[in-house]
Amino acid sequence: MAKKSKRYIIGIDIGGTKMSAVLFDGARVLADDTLATPKDSLDHFLVMVKAIAESMLGKAKELKVKVSGLGLSVAGVIDYEEKKILKSPNIPIINGVKLGKKITEMVEMPALMDNDVNCFVRAETLLGAGQKYGNIYGIIMGTGIGGGWWINNEIYRGAFGGAGEPGKMVIDFDNKIGLEEAYHKLTQSNPAAMAEEAYRGDVLAQDTFKEIGNYMGLALANIANIIDPEVFIIGGGAVESGDLFLTQVKKSMRAQIESSVSVKKIKVVKSKLGSLAGAMGAAMLGE
Repeated sequence: MAKKSKRYIIGIDIGGTKMSAVLFDGARVLADDTLATPKDSLDHFLVMVKAIAESMLGKAKELKVKVSGLGLSVAGVIDYEEKKILKSPNIPIINGVKLGKKITEMVEMPALMDNDVNCFVRAETLLGAGQKYGNIYGIIMGTGIGGGWWINNEIYRGAFGGAGEPGKMVIDFDNKIGLEEAYHKLTQSNPAAMAEEAYRGDVLAQDTFKEIGNYMGLALANIANIIDPEVFIIGGGAVESGDLFLTQVKKSMRAQIESSVSVKKIKVVKSKLGSLAGAMGAAMLGE
């Protein structure tokens, strides 16, 4: 049997604060780069996307490999037919932009596009913490909170492309506050600084992370009661301080799950691929 030739693909993960890129061969990251995500103008944004793509093309040239395509992971709601960003809460300058088309023209190669958390879940499922499972729900806790569901060997997008998003899930009914809003309020939109205070022994900061754990656990229980996944994979910048809240997440979740079997068997784990998971998942779009 002839050996399958490798395909070399660029994956770019565009987040609310930074964009990361990888040169990927289907199994390994051969090179990577990171730049800040501009929010002042669309032109500046596109210049930076082109710059990071060209950085990876330069690496490919050094390694004497040919890049066959590019995948984009973008934080926001996507119109997949039009390759258009409908709404990106943390990068409003790209709202309504046919980003896939613009980047295809800029780099002169096909550009496929998916939601950032879908890309994260795809990578973690195929190469990371989800490899042993078939029914996986992933959540990113970063600039915002997003989710994605892997079932039947693919990402479940729903009837209109909007499935899997937990950020708007109401978890404080008295005040009609959603999960992401509560997360921002509790961390004062700076979870890293809050974590630093907690590690220094600030009791209020430690209690804040316990409350975050309670809310996240409630959200996961709601999801579990509907789709009953085998595992929740949690990624994003907040996971670096996961020891402050993940135990509380599990405790809170298990207290609210209906099925006694699910309570015992559903796992909550940290992501394994780190900050490049989204870019790797974007590259996998072209495989």
